[in-house]
Amino acid sequence: MELLAGGKVIRTYKVALGRGGLAPKEREGDARTPEGRYMIDSRNAASSYHKALHISYPNPEDRHRAASLGVAPGGAVMIHGLPNGKGWLGPAHRLDDWTLGCIAVTDQEIDEIWNLVPVGTPVEIRP
Repeated sequence: MELLAGGKVIRTYKVALGRGGLAPKEREGDARTPEGRYMIDSRNAASSYHKALHISYPNPEDRHRAASLGVAPGGAVMIHGLPNGKGWLGPAHRLDDWTLGCIAVTDQEIDEIWNLVPVGTPVEIRP
């Protein structure tokens, strides 16, 4: 994951993604990380994953795709730290994609991201 300011990369993070594989998210519960353009639309300091930044998934395209499949798109997609009490895992959490469709970083990294990324920040998720 890259954080940009003024069109330049200012930070780079290795992440864990959804355990549903590399295909784009299609529906709620598929454990895939969505691809597309979103924004950070809320922050949760009391998350069960250290801290969490909510991504504005689903966008209109995602809703349309899910409706055409007759399924719910889901919506609890976040950039977050490790599960509370599991911070000791640190970078080892990246040995496997384990989230249910989110983007996970270490607790130290989400603390840094938290301080750099306000609500309204654009997010682009691409393969």
